[in-house]
Amino acid sequence: MKRKINRQLIGISFVAVVITLLLMTAAFYRIFKAQVMDDLQIYARVISGSDILDRVWQEASGDASLLVRTTVIAPDGKVLYDSNANPGQMDNHLERPEIREAFEYGQGQSIRQSATMKKSTFYYTLRLEDGNVLRVSREAHSIWSILYRSMPVLVIALCALLLLCMGLSHYLTKSLVKPIEHMVADISHIEEDKVYEELLPFARTIRSQHEEILGNASMRQEFTANVSHELKTPLAAISGYSELIENGMASGEDVVRFAAGIRQSAGRLLTLINDTIRLSELDASTGEVIFEEIDLYEMAKDSVEMLQIRAEERDVSLALEGSSCRILGDRQMIEELIYNLCDNAMSYNVAKGRVLVSVKADDTTVVLSVEDTGIGIPKEHQERIFERFYRVDKSRSKSTGGTGLGLAIVKHIVAVHQAEILLISEENRGTKVTITFAI
Repeated sequence: MKRKINRQLIGISFVAVVITLLLMTAAFYRIFKAQVMDDLQIYARVISGSDILDRVWQEASGDASLLVRTTVIAPDGKVLYDSNANPGQMDNHLERPEIREAFEYGQGQSIRQSATMKKSTFYYTLRLEDGNVLRVSREAHSIWSILYRSMPVLVIALCALLLLCMGLSHYLTKSLVKPIEHMVADISHIEEDKVYEELLPFARTIRSQHEEILGNASMRQEFTANVSHELKTPLAAISGYSELIENGMASGEDVVRFAAGIRQSAGRLLTLINDTIRLSELDASTGEVIFEEIDLYEMAKDSVEMLQIRAEERDVSLALEGSSCRILGDRQMIEELIYNLCDNAMSYNVAKGRVLVSVKADDTTVVLSVEDTGIGIPKEHQERIFERFYRVDKSRSKSTGGTGLGLAIVKHIVAVHQAEILLISEENRGTKVTITFAI
């Protein structure tokens, strides 16, 4: 990047210097032409207002006192006098542009270059009172001759300017890139550092993505460690029971008890694997979720009826209240959402406890709430309750078969539906989870 910027700055400087030198030369030559023409005009007027012409008519071979070539042309274009040539041998000058201008407008001028392009002849004409035209002229260097003669100086000046520009380009490149390099080296403190204002949104986006990547990497690492840890317990139980039965150390009622332990651990293992796979699917899903219009109350009713047997096993009453409310959502995800909330409310409830599922609506929202009379969640744990594998009471979670992933799945589904989730809980008084869907 530095080299590219440096090369571009040097290239721009080179072009700018060359163009500047050429423009300066052109401007100088223009001033030079104007000065030559002014001098010729002054000289012509001096000659026309003095007795020089009266004297030169009597000279056969010009006048040495004339500093420029002087010519007198008659109205018919015939050369009457020339200080540098024999008038009798000269062509008719009536078609010369400066002569025509003088006869027509009183004065005229022109510049003609020589064949070699090294010299230019400047002409100025003035119509005299007697009707003749006085022409004065002189030779001067052409612009190409001036450029050629000044080329050594121009080359030296060009090299000196280029060296200066290279040094400045190198300095400017370092100055331009330094804040960017500093930003890259320490993107966490861009607000305090002197960074280009135009780059702040870009830098903030990069920092946010960087933090998100680190966070995801950390989360995945923690998730992998937690999955490995959670899988070890049921696998160890299955392996231990199987080994006891294999070695003949169990008989009668012990075999039945060990088989029940194997079935229970296998069920827990299967639940854990299913939840892990489902959560991974939700994380990896990049396709657009296809929503459909569903009746949230009817779905909650089906889930409550399906969970009644489990509620009776846990000695918990499960009820539903509300009315028909329609939302746009993914049917499978909403089923998982209601199931996980209800299952969690029953798992962490008390004997003879209650779980109430409510579905209500107003003009702009549909609200699903699941409220229980369970053990509640201490305040210090409430902010982390939706994290993966996070448990308030690990021993109770394992005894109820919880994987610690149910509420993490709930949070993900809520985010997909752009809904809002609110948890209100008090220790030993119960928990209420409210999810608000916009309509």
